[in-house]
Amino acid sequence: MRRITRITTVGIASAALALSATACGKSSTDSGSGTDSKAGKAAIAYDIGGRGDQSFNDAAYAGLKKAEDELGVKGAEAEPSEGEGDADKVQRLTALARAGNNPVIGVGFAYAPAIEKVAKAYPKTTFGLIDDTSKTGPNIANLVFNEEQGSYLAGVAAAKASKTGTVGFIGGVEVPLIKKFEAGFAQGVKDTNPNAKVLTQYLTQPPNFDGFAKPDLGKAAAQGMLDRKADVIYAAAGLAGSGAIEATAKAGKWAIGVDSDQYNQKGLAAYKERILTSVTKDVSDSVFNLIKSVKDGKPQTGEVRYGLAADGVGLADSNPEYKKMTDLIAAVDKAKKEIVDGKITVKTAP
Repeated sequence: MRRITRITTVGIASAALALSATACGKSSTDSGSGTDSKAGKAAIAYDIGGRGDQSFNDAAYAGLKKAEDELGVKGAEAEPSEGEGDADKVQRLTALARAGNNPVIGVGFAYAPAIEKVAKAYPKTTFGLIDDTSKTGPNIANLVFNEEQGSYLAGVAAAKASKTGTVGFIGGVEVPLIKKFEAGFAQGVKDTNPNAKVLTQYLTQPPNFDGFAKPDLGKAAAQGMLDRKADVIYAAAGLAGSGAIEATAKAGKWAIGVDSDQYNQKGLAAYKERILTSVTKDVSDSVFNLIKSVKDGKPQTGEVRYGLAADGVGLADSNPEYKKMTDLIAAVDKAKKEIVDGKITVKTAP
């Protein structure tokens, strides 16, 4: 039986949210001193775009679902609201912690300020912060990835697959995290084909985060690159990236997915044949591993990094057409080995 409670938080109020969070499990009467790690309850608060983005948030959900199935925990989910601020995130995380969930995981760097505040109020609860190391604490686990390394491999693949010598990178929002994707991708392209042209476009600038949420923005950006002869386009843009994939696929060109293996995402099934590969981040296992560590009584804290050497990031090969490209695969495998061996240092900023 499915036991995950999903909370929609549009115009949230803390008390109402706390009630919703405990609807399908035993409630906690804790008022700030912490929660019982043996309660078997865990929660994730989604990033912009929410569950169903076919990418980052869905990968986090997969980790929660795996913990539910394999560890017997009861999971809760909380959705963001459009245009929300840090106060909304504080309320959301507070409600989840108050409901007895342990750990409580914020999916995305936008949760950093809120987790810093709420973690202090609930010192016995472990908080997971994905994609950010700026806020730390004795009960905070910073789950981070070497996105630039996986993106480098995508750049190698793009350069090998391109027939025009022009490829594109679409970033959802111009923030340091997404610049890592851009940097690795561009370096991989140029190291493979110094004459290649890399088109780059960001959809929005902070504090406007629509670039992670609105597919039409990604679609328009991809179309503009296609018009400029790009024939491989890599989008690191969350839900907006699905629009880029749609436009690229309809043009008969290659799309490169991100975070999840987007070839296998049901919501993108109509375009899967043109999804050459995806840069994967093992967000799913990072969520599962944190939940398991709490359940085992040895909660993770501090920086927990997932890199190429341990397959924490990588390049998917689900598309049968990808598997036929032997020269491309050989180049990717060579680049991976050289990164792992330290022969290639991948940039984290353009």
